[in-house]
Amino acid sequence: MVHRLRQLVEHRRAQGRDAGMTSVEFAIGTPIIFGLLFLLVQFALFFFADQVALASAQAAAREARATAAADPGGWQSRARTVALNRIASLGPALTRNPEVVPENSGPNQVKVTVRVQVVNVIPWLNLTATATSEGPVERFVPDAG
Repeated sequence: MVHRLRQLVEHRRAQGRDAGMTSVEFAIGTPIIFGLLFLLVQFALFFFADQVALASAQAAAREARATAAADPGGWQSRARTVALNRIASLGPALTRNPEVVPENSGPNQVKVTVRVQVVNVIPWLNLTATATSEGPVERFVPDAG
């Protein structure tokens, strides 16, 4: 009987040392889990914005390739309009401050670069997605024969 009481007292002492550990573990673990969750959401938004930038750069480059030969002075504004419209249709609420830079990258070559800022979930993490698309200007070349 004395042995049993001694075991019970030692068991209660052992439990007393761990009292409150669950609260401490919760207080330490919860911010870490939420931080990882916010990072996951932030990088998912980055990859989405990267795809929006790529799709808009490709659409603008297609427009630039098709119109640069026929309209040498106005193809840049048309490419910029196509890119901004594509951004507005794909991700207007998830991207900010779009910047479209159409330019000649060589003789009979056009290039369009699109930069968008990613919406922040984490305030100090400012990410920018950039995509570039380029190709030859489409023009009619008559057959020599």
